Amino acid sequence: MDKFSVFSSRLVEKSENFTSGHRACQGCAEALAVRHVMKALGRDTIVAMSTGCMEIISSPLPLTSWRVPWIHNAFENSAAVISGCESGIKAMMRKGKIPAKKINFVAMGGDGATADIGMGALSGALERGHNMVYVCYDNEAYMNTGIQRSSSTPYGASTTTSPAGKMSIGQRTQKKNMAQIAVAHNIPYVATACSSFPFDLMEKVKRAAEAPGAAYVHVLSVCPTGWRIPTQDAIKYGRLAVDSCVFPLYEVIDGKYKLSYKPYKKLALTEYLKGQGRFRHLTDKEIELIQQRVDKDYERILRLSKEEE
Repeated sequence: MDKFSVFSSRLVEKSENFTSGHRACQGCAEALAVRHVMKALGRDTIVAMSTGCMEIISSPLPLTSWRVPWIHNAFENSAAVISGCESGIKAMMRKGKIPAKKINFVAMGGDGATADIGMGALSGALERGHNMVYVCYDNEAYMNTGIQRSSSTPYGASTTTSPAGKMSIGQRTQKKNMAQIAVAHNIPYVATACSSFPFDLMEKVKRAAEAPGAAYVHVLSVCPTGWRIPTQDAIKYGRLAVDSCVFPLYEVIDGKYKLSYKPYKKLALTEYLKGQGRFRHLTDKEIELIQQRVDKDYERILRLSKEEE
């Protein structure tokens, strides 16, 4: 038992594979998500990470926060890089050049690297069925380069490239649903997660790593800087996103949906939006329209989950 600490009747790896001392902003829930993901994966892991917040804060020469083999690649190609690693090491094992063992091949990227710039590489890796896990850390904009909008920025959010004003609501398109796009590739495992629910996150990452083929985990990663909230409130807003059903937690295992968490009391959207500077310009009418979209999307997940019971 000395290898583990016990909390809430669950076993959690004590060793840190993504260490402290990095340069993330105060209150960064994305860095917390990376820490939990790496706890779930363990040391026998190779990571390919796209340019972005986590790459910048974790690898300032000559320092690193990574205790596993880690590759920094271009913004767009972490899925291609890790699929190449998986193919190459699998061939070396087959030829007896290295011992055969279970290795987790993991690609990581933010929402920009995933939903925008790296979409093609990710789709190709999922379609080919590499034995890999792709983790998207979704903070809903290009935070590292100045809070520019991405296709994962929610409707109505104000960013530096979709600013709210007299003639603009801010972001005018709906958030791209990357989890559903991954499901459409017919891969063995897809899940949504949030660092505000750490045990759920770690368990899903473990299941993704054990899946026989490609797996995708989409993690909502609250960004106090870009969302314009107090630095101490990142965990709070992650919980509000889930409890208001803006970001439902679910799994899709071999095409079958399973709701991971159902709020005891579904919160109104206003509970999530209030306090976020990026949404402070929204009118009651606009909030009601967004609420209708949230309700529709959540009802779909509920229906799909019940159909698989």
